[in-house]
Amino acid sequence: MSKRKTERLLSLVVCLLSSQRYLTATQIRAAVPGYPDSFDAFKRMFERDKEELRELGIPLDVGTNAAADEETGYRIPRQAYVLPDIRLEPDEAAMLALAARVWRRAELAGAAAGALLKLRAAGVEAEETGQPGIEPRLTGEAAFGPLWEAVRDRRPVTFTYRAAGRSEPQRRNLEPWGVVNRHGRWYVAGHDQARDAVRVFRLSRIEGRVEFSGPRGSVSVPEGIDVRELVREWDSHPVEQQAATLRVRTGTCYGLRRRATREQPAGDGWDLVDVPFADAAWFAEHIASFGADVIVSEPSDLRDAVMTRLKGVLA
Repeated sequence: MSKRKTERLLSLVVCLLSSQRYLTATQIRAAVPGYPDSFDAFKRMFERDKEELRELGIPLDVGTNAAADEETGYRIPRQAYVLPDIRLEPDEAAMLALAARVWRRAELAGAAAGALLKLRAAGVEAEETGQPGIEPRLTGEAAFGPLWEAVRDRRPVTFTYRAAGRSEPQRRNLEPWGVVNRHGRWYVAGHDQARDAVRVFRLSRIEGRVEFSGPRGSVSVPEGIDVRELVREWDSHPVEQQAATLRVRTGTCYGLRRRATREQPAGDGWDLVDVPFADAAWFAEHIASFGADVIVSEPSDLRDAVMTRLKGVLA
């Protein structure tokens, strides 16, 4: 959400909150800065702004001040809008801003912008942090967007999945209950329709597109289900790990360095970093997300996998 749009929506919220009467579109146009001069352009933008406020959960009443009024008006009832005071410490506000920076680069960009708008409307300034050493990053999983939408809208999906140890992928039909992150990997858990059982799938092993296979609201999440616990149990089995030797640009890639077993200067602005990994497909995707700041020295199959992903992005 642009700064101009955020300021306009904030002004609109303040205007409709402060009025005890319904304000017509003409009155709103005159009172709220940021709308175009053309009335037709104003009407189109105002319609979009109304939908935006409703999507943010802001109650918008429509009505008239008297029975004789011909034009409807708008207002935000204070009793339906006001929440208890939000009190955040500076470090908590900074963490929220950091989270918003991560999601701004992913499918939740709109939700992140909406959350910051609500905080600012409540008087909490969650400004982006510029602290050194913090690299907000969300590894791009193509399956994340549609799966997150499916969980939100409670609709089943179908996708092709290559399980560990299997040479051929299989088609899966899933009623998704939640998408969670564990140790830097994304998982979806839910009810596998074909097997009539609870299953967990790693997003990096999903091949091709995730497709919706049913209407909104057709998935029921059992009461008391803890998706994080399901993923933790599924991911708790020990797996054999390999070691990767990486050339990492000095002063970058803190997410990789946290897992390193060895670091040493390599000269010319580079370091040699040894990092253990178990899932080559996921780790190649993770390394590729750091772009030109990482070069894989060993093993060769991991280097080839990273190059394949980078070439795909370039193409």
